[in-house]
Amino acid sequence: MTPAASAAPAAPNASTVLITGCSSGMGREAAIALHRLGHRVVATARRPETLADLAALGITTLPLDVTDEQSMTAAVAAVEAEHGQVDVLINNAAYGLHLPVESATPEEVRAQFETNVFGVVRMAQLVLPGMRRAGRGRIVNISSMAGRFSPPGGAFYHSSKHAVEAISDSLRLEVAPFGVDVVVVQPGPTITGFGATAVGTMHGAPAADDPYGSFRTRLADMYANRAFTRRSGAVSAETATRVIVRAATAARPRARYAIGGLARGTMLAKRLLPDAAFDAIMRRNFPLPEPA
Repeated sequence: MTPAASAAPAAPNASTVLITGCSSGMGREAAIALHRLGHRVVATARRPETLADLAALGITTLPLDVTDEQSMTAAVAAVEAEHGQVDVLINNAAYGLHLPVESATPEEVRAQFETNVFGVVRMAQLVLPGMRRAGRGRIVNISSMAGRFSPPGGAFYHSSKHAVEAISDSLRLEVAPFGVDVVVVQPGPTITGFGATAVGTMHGAPAADDPYGSFRTRLADMYANRAFTRRSGAVSAETATRVIVRAATAARPRARYAIGGLARGTMLAKRLLPDAAFDAIMRRNFPLPEPA
């Protein structure tokens, strides 16, 4: 473990908080916010050089790749050796693969689930023995409104978040008798680098004979230029962070925290509307393939 120099002393009621995926976006903002509240934050990322500015603030940083067993095991062992246990795990590391089902390679689909699902499961498995011994703990799984519906082009990212929702529901019941809380956070579109990463998964310029070519081009344009703006209903990373901090620190947390009016409205519509009516909403708001 590599603590930064000049780390601020922890508050008397401080928790040891391990966060995955802190190189940017909500993970980074959550690390800073919880550190400022006096918690012992361990910020992690696959590329530790991206955490230099967090270390300069006095936040402990570690390399952690949620697709690598040795990396995950070493990170949790380092935190437990220093602090005894992980009090709060925030499973934030994720990315969005956005391609038509027919177009994605098996390797791309596996990589999506390795990061977004299997990494979440393994990190929970690694911290739970310490939490059970202590008789307390909290696991905060950053899901998404994506865990409640699935639009065209979003099958793999959204299904990974569906899985996080289901896993969290089972886990919440399984570990409650040991004093461990499991909380799901469901952001809607957030103004971070997520959209740019999603566009990067859509491959390059489509081939002339690609039946999904124009669809992929229009989907990339939507994610790059319209989906993650305030005008479209996206919220700031700071707004999302406040909810994540609440989920991590509330004395009696709710099972779920939705972030943003768009997330709440879309999930409510999915719950209440017939499939045909919800499909019509998806067709109005997302591009679709255009048969030749």
